[in-house]
Amino acid sequence: MTIERRIILCVDDEPVGLEVRRMLLERAGYRVFTALDGAAGLEIFAREPIEAVVLDFAMPGMDGGEVASSMRGVKPAVPILMLSAYTSLPQEVRNLVDLTMTKGEGAPALLKKLGSLVSGEASQ
Repeated sequence: MTIERRIILCVDDEPVGLEVRRMLLERAGYRVFTALDGAAGLEIFAREPIEAVVLDFAMPGMDGGEVASSMRGVKPAVPILMLSAYTSLPQEVRNLVDLTMTKGEGAPALLKKLGSLVSGEASQ
């Protein structure tokens, strides 16, 4: 019997945080793709059968709001969790994503929120 591994895309310009998140999610049973910027994230998102996205907001070049907007144009049903060091995101960005959380909320909160996203039970 094979266990279905959900495919997650993490996009963050901070390599250490991205790697820690990848290891955490893989240990929790997810298959994880990573990207260090919005353009690379969009390429993976278009090419792979991504089931949920963990997206950083503050990134150089293309911020998380721009990336989320582009993702919605490609695969509008894929849930997006916006991760940010900021406690308040612009409303137009919040409207583009399914859930938000601050980076300070930690690993248990990330796993719980991502779990609710992939199971279809998410609520802002």
